Amino acid sequence: MPLATVQDIERAIKALKPQELEELCSWLDQNYPHPIDTRIESDLASGHLDKAIHRALDDEKHGRVRDLQSAECDTV
Repeated sequence: MPLATVQDIERAIKALKPQELEELCSWLDQNYPHPIDTRIESDLASGHLDKAIHRALDDEKHGRVRDLQSAECDTV
């Protein structure tokens, strides 16, 4: 059965077994990266994130960070 429309593809995906769905997701991640991933890779390669990375590493070195699991959400 050819998949001619987005709706056909959606129906086919819904019919996948869990293992098949996991394989599809993995394949999509490898072949079609999310736009944010592409942007981060580009920014890293160009050095746009160097200052932020160095600042974060310095904060960690000097104990100015806390574990996300134990951090409380600040309310505004």
